[in-house]
Amino acid sequence: MNIGEYILLLILAFLPPIIYTVWIRNTEKYHKERWISIFVCFFWGATIAILGAIILEFILNLSLVPSFDDQNILALLMVTVIAPIVEEFTKPLALRLRTVKKELDELEDGLIYGAVAGLGFSATENLLYGWSFLEVSLLYFLVLIAIRSFGACLLHASATAWTGYGYGKYIMNHTTILRVIPYFLLAIVVHALYNTLLSFDIYGAAVGLFTALMVSLVTITIVRNKIKKLDMQSS
Repeated sequence: MNIGEYILLLILAFLPPIIYTVWIRNTEKYHKERWISIFVCFFWGATIAILGAIILEFILNLSLVPSFDDQNILALLMVTVIAPIVEEFTKPLALRLRTVKKELDELEDGLIYGAVAGLGFSATENLLYGWSFLEVSLLYFLVLIAIRSFGACLLHASATAWTGYGYGKYIMNHTTILRVIPYFLLAIVVHALYNTLLSFDIYGAAVGLFTALMVSLVTITIVRNKIKKLDMQSS
């Protein structure tokens, strides 16, 4: 790759998640979140969360290899089950950072910060996948990075938003941390559904891709509507 392709990769990997971050943050009309806490949350997702997910998935993959004769089944399990669990665990940990946690004073805040952490994660994931796409061809890269910039970015944002919402409720209502579990499970289900639709060629790859993209669109719409509703209630 030449220097121009490196620059293009960096821009197309990070620009869409950054634009979505501004979009999600500005969904809130009243008492918008501070940019410093938004940045910290995004940075966590783009660095610590994705590094932690890679390490955990690598360890789990190694530990499961002896149990599977068919490695294709293991690969499918990693994509549809292990990855959603691990990634939906590491991303929302951003909300436990002091800079972010002290900003959780409205119920919609958890949705926003969860989504932002997911977008940071998707930015670095775009970078890693985009690198391999560019090694095939520029056209291949442009098509697949465009798909990821819509589907994967919004999926990561909308899934992690729900765990963030559960954690925000836990902080503000002073309940047990176990109350976060239903929202964490919801995040895993949303993530797993998206990955599964892309993994099984039951009705054709195009149909699976279209359905997965619709899942991302519907879930992010639900998240934004929830933010707007809670924002109006707390205004």
